[in-house]
Amino acid sequence: MRDVVFVLLPNVVLLDVAGPADAFRMAESKVPGSYRLRFVAPLPSVTASAGLTVGALEPLPAELPPGSLLILTGSAGAGTDPHEPATRRAISWLRSGAAAGAELLCVCTGSVLAAHGGLLAERECTTHHEHIDELRRVEPRARVLENRIFVEDGTVTTSAGVTAGLDLALHVIGRQLGPRVAAEVARVLVVYLRRAGTDPTLSPWVMNRNHLHPAVHRVQDAVMRDPAAPWGAAQLAAVACTGPRNLTRLFAEHARCSPLDYVQLIRFAFAKQLVTESRLDLERIAARAGFRSAQHLRRVWSRWEGRPPSAFRDRVGSAVPSMDRDLTAAG
Repeated sequence: MRDVVFVLLPNVVLLDVAGPADAFRMAESKVPGSYRLRFVAPLPSVTASAGLTVGALEPLPAELPPGSLLILTGSAGAGTDPHEPATRRAISWLRSGAAAGAELLCVCTGSVLAAHGGLLAERECTTHHEHIDELRRVEPRARVLENRIFVEDGTVTTSAGVTAGLDLALHVIGRQLGPRVAAEVARVLVVYLRRAGTDPTLSPWVMNRNHLHPAVHRVQDAVMRDPAAPWGAAQLAAVACTGPRNLTRLFAEHARCSPLDYVQLIRFAFAKQLVTESRLDLERIAARAGFRSAQHLRRVWSRWEGRPPSAFRDRVGSAVPSMDRDLTAAG
């Protein structure tokens, strides 16, 4: 189990805490034993910027377990002042090396706090747009990037704050527990899985899911849980508790694709994951992902992405023909 440790200061922005905390809590419900949430502070209680007092907080720990996630949350007004007593204590704690074994996540002005603690030197980072100049002043050795949702540099990830803290949490959940878990958490929280402009194209695991139709989501969840199942039109319609023609209509209206195209997309995503994360040969990867053969997988790969990555080509032994298309999803 990985500790997720939130540091709260006076005038903390509640959304900086609540968004990521609920994301990690939901991930824990999907993958039991993955995360344990802790809330620490230099004071037994702090009053948030919205006026709510948060109490029963743990003191700043002498050290964190290896592999912990340390989340520095943002504060408003005087909460960003390094001379404020509680903030000064938090900065001293960061400088002491107590969090040396943790992965650092900064939400909003949590980046400024990390800079005061000497944790952003020679790193790429970001913060809320109103505090970009402040971050540059506090840590001139950092490369501060503007107009980013979040910036990842080794074991330190910083975000623009407020709702961007939720994007940051979903990104980390996807990296640690897999994109399917992150997609499920995003769906429960009714948010998009967003990406910064320089990040890769949206993952196939989260494509076609920006809707709220329960029957379509039920089918998509079933396919994601078992991509290799013999999904035909009748089987998919049974999951949705409707007829095949109506399900096709619902998918076209809400998911902007056909049910069988969605099956093919998820099988492709699963196969792609197996190519990069396993040493299985291509025939076994194809079978596990629900394709009839390695040749079938090659044609589908060509359809969705064109030329495959080198790891795939090395195992196939030849390039995928870019014009060879196979629109069949079942079988």
